[in-house]
Amino acid sequence: MTVQPMSGWRTSARSAKQGNCIEIGQASGLVGIRDTKNRDGGTLVVDRAAFGALLASIRADRLR
Repeated sequence: MTVQPMSGWRTSARSAKQGNCIEIGQASGLVGIRDTKNRDGGTLVVDRAAFGALLASIRADRLR
C-alpha cells in the first residue's frame, strides 16, 4: 500500500512544550500519529473515521 506523505504536523496546544506528546499529520483522508521525541520511529496511519472514533473515546473517558 502506498501512502501519501503526511503534512502539517502539529502537537496539541495543551502539551505546553514538555516534549511528552504526539504529533498529528494529515494526508488525503488519512491521519498520521507519531511520537514527538522519536519522529523517525514510525507513524501510525489511520483513516479519519477511525481517528474521530479515537478522539471520541478519549473525550468520553475524560468525562468519567
